[in-house]
Amino acid sequence: MIKKNFPKNSSKLPQVMGILNVTPDSFSDGGHFLAPDIALKYAFQMAEQGARIIDIGGESTRPGAPQVSVQEELDRVIPILEKVRAELPLKISVDTSKAQVMREAIAAGANMINDIMALRGKDSLATIKSAENVRVCLMHIQGEPRTMQQNPHYEDVVSEVKMFLLERVQTCLDAGIVSSRILIDPGFGFGKTVRHNLLLMKHLSELTELDYPVLVGVSRKSMIGKILNKPTSERLYGGLALAVLAISKGARVIRTHDVAATVDALKMAHAVFSEE
Repeated sequence: MIKKNFPKNSSKLPQVMGILNVTPDSFSDGGHFLAPDIALKYAFQMAEQGARIIDIGGESTRPGAPQVSVQEELDRVIPILEKVRAELPLKISVDTSKAQVMREAIAAGANMINDIMALRGKDSLATIKSAENVRVCLMHIQGEPRTMQQNPHYEDVVSEVKMFLLERVQTCLDAGIVSSRILIDPGFGFGKTVRHNLLLMKHLSELTELDYPVLVGVSRKSMIGKILNKPTSERLYGGLALAVLAISKGARVIRTHDVAATVDALKMAHAVFSEE
C-alpha cells in the first residue's frame, strides 16, 4: 500500500534541498551561517553530501519572528548567493516573499524562488513571469508567519490546502508562467496544528497526483518535537521517517537541515520503491 503512489519504474531519485539560513533567529540554526565564508563552506558540505539544491533564506519564518527590511534581507542573501553561484555548479533557490529580493536574487544567479506566500506579495507574480528560466515553489500558509499558529482552523485541511494551491497555480498559468516552472508545497507547520500536519502527510498523494512536483519541508519542525517530546537538536530520526513517508507518496523534493542522513534514507527507500 505504501508504494502505490510512488512513480513506477522511476530511476530518478527525489531531490534533496539543503537549507542555508543566513538569519540570526531561525528556529533551528539561526546565527550559524551569517558570515559568507562560513555559509559557503556549509554549502560545499551539503553539496558533497548529496544536496541537489541549496535554499538560501534571509528572513526567519518561524512563528512570531520579526519582519526584516528589504535591504537587510538583500544584505544577508545576495553576497552569499553570489559566492555559492561562483563556486558550486548546482541549483540555488532563494526563500523570499519580497519582489525586490526575488529580482536581485535572480540577477545574481538564483534558479528558483521558494515563496511561502505563493506569489501573493506586491509585484511577485510579475517578477517571476519575467524570469523565464526560473522556477517557483508555491507554498500554502494560513495567515502570515507572525500570527499563523494562533488557533489555525480548517473544515477539511487536505481539500482546502489542495484548493488553495490549485488556485495559485492557475493564477500563475493565467499570467503566462508555464507549468514546467511550478512546484507546490503544502506548508507543513505554516498555520497548522499537529493534527493538520499529520492529515496532510497521510493524504499527501492528493497533491502528488496533480501535475506539479511536490516539495516537502518537515525537517526539525515542532510537530516532530510535540509527538516525540524532543528538542530541536534531537528531531533527526522523526524527520527521516517523515521524509521517507513523503517520497513513498510521490514527493519529489525534500527540504532539510540534515542533508547526509536524508540522502541516505531516501536512497534506500527509493531502491525499495523502484523495484517491481
